[in-house]
Amino acid sequence: MTQSALRRGSVPAAIEIEQFAVLFNTGRHVELESRARELLERHPDSGQIWKALGASLLMQGKNALPAMQKAAELLPDDAQAHSNLGNALRDLGRLDDAVASYRRALAIKPDYAEAHGNLGIVLQDLGRLDDAVASYRRALAIKPEYAKAHNNLANVLRDLGRLDDAVESYRRALAIKPEYAEAYNNLGNVLRDLGRLGDAVASYRRVLAIEPEYDEAHNNLGSALRDLGRLAEAEASYRRALEIKPDFAEAHSNLGVVLQELGRLDDAVESHHNALAIKPDYAEAHSNLGIVLQDLGRLDDAVESHCNALAIKPDCAEVHSNLGIVLQDLGRLDDAVARYRRALAIEPEYAEAHNNLGNTLRDLGRLTDAEASYRRALAIKPDYVKAHSNLGAILQQQGRFDETESSCRRALELGPDYEDAFGNLLFALNYHPDKSAEEIFAAYREYDARFGMPRRNTWCIHANDRNVARRLKIGYVSPDFKQHSMRHFLEPLLAHHDKQEVEVYAYSEAVREDAVTARYRGYADHWIFTHGLTDDVLAERIRAEGIDILVDLAGHTAFNRLSVFARKPAPVLVSWLGYGYTTGLTAVDYLLTDDTSAPAGSESLFSEKLWRLETPGYAYRPAEGMGPVSSLPAMTKGFVTFGTLSRAVRINHRVVRVWAEILKRVVNALLVVDSKDFQDPVMQANLVKQFAIYGVGQDRLEIGCHSPPWDVLRRVDIGLDCFPHNSGTTLFETLYMGVPYVTLAGRPSVGRLGSSILKGVGHPEWIAQSEAEYVDKAAALASDLPGLAALRTGLRSEMEASSLMDEPGFARKVEAAYRMMFENWAKN
Repeated sequence: MTQSALRRGSVPAAIEIEQFAVLFNTGRHVELESRARELLERHPDSGQIWKALGASLLMQGKNALPAMQKAAELLPDDAQAHSNLGNALRDLGRLDDAVASYRRALAIKPDYAEAHGNLGIVLQDLGRLDDAVASYRRALAIKPEYAKAHNNLANVLRDLGRLDDAVESYRRALAIKPEYAEAYNNLGNVLRDLGRLGDAVASYRRVLAIEPEYDEAHNNLGSALRDLGRLAEAEASYRRALEIKPDFAEAHSNLGVVLQELGRLDDAVESHHNALAIKPDYAEAHSNLGIVLQDLGRLDDAVESHCNALAIKPDCAEVHSNLGIVLQDLGRLDDAVARYRRALAIEPEYAEAHNNLGNTLRDLGRLTDAEASYRRALAIKPDYVKAHSNLGAILQQQGRFDETESSCRRALELGPDYEDAFGNLLFALNYHPDKSAEEIFAAYREYDARFGMPRRNTWCIHANDRNVARRLKIGYVSPDFKQHSMRHFLEPLLAHHDKQEVEVYAYSEAVREDAVTARYRGYADHWIFTHGLTDDVLAERIRAEGIDILVDLAGHTAFNRLSVFARKPAPVLVSWLGYGYTTGLTAVDYLLTDDTSAPAGSESLFSEKLWRLETPGYAYRPAEGMGPVSSLPAMTKGFVTFGTLSRAVRINHRVVRVWAEILKRVVNALLVVDSKDFQDPVMQANLVKQFAIYGVGQDRLEIGCHSPPWDVLRRVDIGLDCFPHNSGTTLFETLYMGVPYVTLAGRPSVGRLGSSILKGVGHPEWIAQSEAEYVDKAAALASDLPGLAALRTGLRSEMEASSLMDEPGFARKVEAAYRMMFENWAKN
């Protein structure tokens, strides 16, 4: 664009040149072009007419270069002609040539403010930002009231990260030109960068008061409103931008993002497709589409979308990181790590990629490497809420409970609404060896006050049919309808549900499905994929489907939907199986447990009412391929092997002290510790150091990881349970492989699962009431090898004949409990 009106000349006729200026300044560019071409037939060597023609062509978006070149040739000392030539070259992308033209203009006229300003624009386009700042400042030194130069200077300052300086420059432009809509729009952008979202919204609204049809300002207003969580208003702004400019690809894609956040995933996909139909090489839209497809569980399609984005922008760190997240969901963990490392090679200070890398390393069992990644993310971005929370989770896995609490509390200071951080804190407190049950439950009450009770009132009234004899609608909510330890206990129930009594709805948060998912689908009457649905959308759907009893199967584990339960979307809410302790939510009516896990007198430690089944509160289905029970290893080895398959989080200083005492009591005994956490050499070394404190050397320990662990159990004579939080599935597996174990009855209910299982199988004599008794029971078992051998031979048969593996019987117990729970509600 030219930066000043045409100057008058003396040849071929001053009157003609004056008319050119009038036509240009009144926007009559087509008429100006026609008149200039007519005059050039008579005056082909008039530089002024060529300059006028070039200006008219430039303003019409036509190729003005030949006319501008001719003008500059004929007017070698005309600074404006050279500056205009620079404009034409810039529009054609010939930036270095444009710089040369502007510098020629300035050599002729050093105080030519517009040429300095135009040079700044090209230098900015070339990425020479400091040089651009210098050019704008020269323009403003010559012409302090040059509003456009203040605006453009601010744009460069924003690119340099000097956001406060940019705000000041935009405000100077607006002081000179109060109705400068573009400057208000740019000011809104930098205020948004600064996190001053309310001020940004006000700035965009000022733009629209001046220029109501400013499509870009409507789009930017939508983005600021989205950042504020005002999603419905954001959607309206994007749609207004698209009414003005239907082919506005960025607005289509932004609309897709907000529709995704509203839980309208199919509509979001359509919006991103609309953006790509207009602009096929729009890398951000391809990547945004990939994110929505991931939420829809279409992981392979999501990978394709992110790869399409990378084909356009191969060095976009954010897209590499987003692709890594999908690959992680697909279980392609090494590929995910490679993508995060590629993102970090491009952008070493990319905190989000460091955090995502930590997540994948955690899944790979590389706990110390994961911790390092989270700490690197926080070194870059100290207020990164998710990284603080994730650091807390990885510290918890290592048994560093006080550090976990500190990290989670810091996350909550920075992000008071970040519920996952509180969930991580509660999860860790369950395992803390030195806190009382009462102290731990106090944190659960805090969670309910903060995240539960404020959400409850919206969904309290239910219109379900109160006929207590009718078929009940039971909804199960879980992220683990897949290959997960939960299957050993959930499948026995779902597979044996009496469909004349219950109609089963499965609300699945699992992104990646597998063969186990296919079995679950067969058990359910209705399958609802919930990933990507907002809490309000999912809660309303549950209400609309008339669910009578909604069952939480996750507790405070990853990807739970407890915030949906807080909204009370069904008349009866129950928690069972996936967590082992209270949810903390007073909105949840019952915790389904048994009379051993939650004995009389423990009611004050739960937010829910305790619905106690006769022990056990589970039925167990073994994994495929576990193979036969071996003979007692000690008979051939000559020494006893104790063993545990527990995760590191359960093996605290109290457990280590007791196990060390057992090893000292039982001469030559070996302890096998085998689980995913101990594939990390640092974790192995740390455990060795803990035993050394109590006088047990590394030669008495075998620490590692084997999967599946059945051969490990074939080498073990006696199992050792952990405390104060017992082990879980591995205890069932230990018994099934013929290995008795010793447990310590502790906190309800996480510290009594081992007791519940042993009562269920008929061996309560292996339950200890104190640490000293635990040692005695383990030593007594080790002292009677013939007795151990006999136990090993018959233990699997005992288990198969017990209520622990009575699948139909357990299903009937649960259905009877559901019926009584519903009757209690119906009578109120």
